[in-house]
Amino acid sequence: MGKLVVTEFVSVDGVFEDPGGAEDYEHGGWTFEYDRGDDGNRFKLDELMQAEVQLLGRVTYEGFAEAWPSREGPFADKLNQDPKYVVSTTLEDPEWQNTTVIDGDVAGELSKLKERTDGVILVAGSGTLVRTLLEADLVDELRLMVFPTVLGRGRRLFPDGIDRLKLKLAEARTVGSDGVQVQVYQRAE
Repeated sequence: MGKLVVTEFVSVDGVFEDPGGAEDYEHGGWTFEYDRGDDGNRFKLDELMQAEVQLLGRVTYEGFAEAWPSREGPFADKLNQDPKYVVSTTLEDPEWQNTTVIDGDVAGELSKLKERTDGVILVAGSGTLVRTLLEADLVDELRLMVFPTVLGRGRRLFPDGIDRLKLKLAEARTVGSDGVQVQVYQRAE
């Protein structure tokens, strides 16, 4: 049975909107203002390398599909070669290699994906999808890279209205010279 892992860049106040600056958010690209160091970069590479499947919402998928196919290196190679599942009701013919669209019963299809996957199913970004996954009780682990900034406004990773999810802290450490925190939470029994 696969393990569904959500990985996110978030601010101290829980904003995860546009960390890379590709959208039209007033603070877009806010993560680039901080040094996450070799340890932070290694954490991101390691989590990608251990993933068997990439699971993305349509908006994140479109951003990744525009950026990653033309890049080279271990991170890009892995991301380009991995099987990718995108949840969308509007995307019909994805061009990025190894992509499958899920457009029906999302919770049911993702439960089946977990059953037929042996390793990690990694979800990056994809806020609407993450909310759906949390509501369907499908998230096994949250990996947060918390940047030492308060953005004050923007889309929050955990919006009002989601049910309580009891977690346990499995790992916490500081990476880089600017105090970026890696926090790994697993489902509490």
